[in-house]
Amino acid sequence: MEQRLKALLDSEDIIIGEQMNAHTTFRVGGPAHFFVTPKSEAELKAVLRLCKETNTAWFVLGRGSNLLVSDEGFDGVVISMQKHWNQYHTERNRITAQAGVMLAAIAQEALRNRLTGLEFASGIPGTVGGALRMNAGAYGGEMKQVVVSATVLDTNGTIHEVSNEELELGYRTSSIEKNGYIVLSCVMELQDGDPDTIRSTMNEMNAKRREKQPLEYGSAGSTFKRPEGYFAGKLIQDAGLKGFRIGDAQVSEKHAGFVINRGNATASDIMKLCTEVSKRVKQQFGVDLEMEVRRLGTFGEKKFETN
Repeated sequence: MEQRLKALLDSEDIIIGEQMNAHTTFRVGGPAHFFVTPKSEAELKAVLRLCKETNTAWFVLGRGSNLLVSDEGFDGVVISMQKHWNQYHTERNRITAQAGVMLAAIAQEALRNRLTGLEFASGIPGTVGGALRMNAGAYGGEMKQVVVSATVLDTNGTIHEVSNEELELGYRTSSIEKNGYIVLSCVMELQDGDPDTIRSTMNEMNAKRREKQPLEYGSAGSTFKRPEGYFAGKLIQDAGLKGFRIGDAQVSEKHAGFVINRGNATASDIMKLCTEVSKRVKQQFGVDLEMEVRRLGTFGEKKFETN
């Protein structure tokens, strides 16, 4: 596999045994067997084709801001989009951005061009591709409101132009996730706005974020999905679990909806903590908490490999 990858990609775009703690905001995770950064559609298709031919597991990585990688790492190919898929441009009121661009950078691009609609994204620490996959949102805004279309690659190597409607953007879900698509780029449509108002709104939202969220620690944002009719953070707090800790993994004392790495947590600590939190909330309130954070690798007897 190594030699075949080297025949497809430049040497600087292949790393053997790259530690994933450097590529996740939780700051945990063992080595990826292969860590690759394809430059083009042709290289990306070739890597996918090779994985399919050799029955090798693969995973597409953005910023790693909604990801927990096991301590043992991932025995497959991690395809990182950040290094080479980071171009964007604005034409009138539309911004076209590749998958690896940080969402916050696009929010700043909108501000520079006097465009409103992406203020909510200015503090989200993910890439455009990851944000689209999970329909990222904050403070009443979400990707669904601004995305016109996306260019995606399916698992057979075919490129599709997918409309907003076809993306099926819902609460932390999309057809990208359901169909295993890889986002290549997307087009966002915004409205003309006043730059002072846009900047003020961004500053206000980011001040709220700093006040209410434990940004000084490693985390993956909101750890659990919002159960219908409830708020995950309130359920966890009402269960008496604010500050609950296993090793260096802890339910944040600032916001119970966040699990944080106090510095030396392992992925196992984090997973054990999440499992125990879910168990206690179920026991006390009869509500099932589902993790919003994606997992990669082996946790206990469960193996997570899918995109």
